[in-house]
Amino acid sequence: MLKELLRETAGRMQKTVESLEKGLRSVRTGRATPALVEGVMVDYYGAATPLQQLAVISAPEPHLILIRPYDAGSLVTLEKGILAANLGLTPHNDGRVIRIPIPRLTEERRRELTKVVSRRVEESKIALRNIRRDSLADMRDFESEKLITEDELAQGKDKLQDLIDRLTDKAVVVAERKKREIMEV
Repeated sequence: MLKELLRETAGRMQKTVESLEKGLRSVRTGRATPALVEGVMVDYYGAATPLQQLAVISAPEPHLILIRPYDAGSLVTLEKGILAANLGLTPHNDGRVIRIPIPRLTEERRRELTKVVSRRVEESKIALRNIRRDSLADMRDFESEKLITEDELAQGKDKLQDLIDRLTDKAVVVAERKKREIMEV
């Protein structure tokens, strides 16, 4: 019972860290990456469709994203979707592909983005603590219902603390790497 709870808790915590990593991929670094536009939703024949399902997205140069649609007739629709996403990027349609130049970040904007990263990491840490709190409450309930012993409760708490320490450290490492990437000129 305790092992099952710990396994479920570990899965929830891991998903929280993965969500942080995915969210940080979309934070601009001044360098072109397909992740900046992959999640953009485009109104394609009346259905909201992710851009990555409608085109090949690449970054052939450090400051340029190239979008090559599978259907050439959808160029204007894709361009409108990118503009509507309010990414602060201006797409250029040349009739075959969409080019999105990525402007260099100012020092002030870099600092703002590192604050955004810090805020997202803090939100993830809070989510991890909330998951831990819920699991501890479940463990205490198990103990009060005599489903586990006091020793098993103590072992469960230790394992839970080890888990949260490991995943919190991982979240911090991911954030520090992203901050370095943002501050890199």
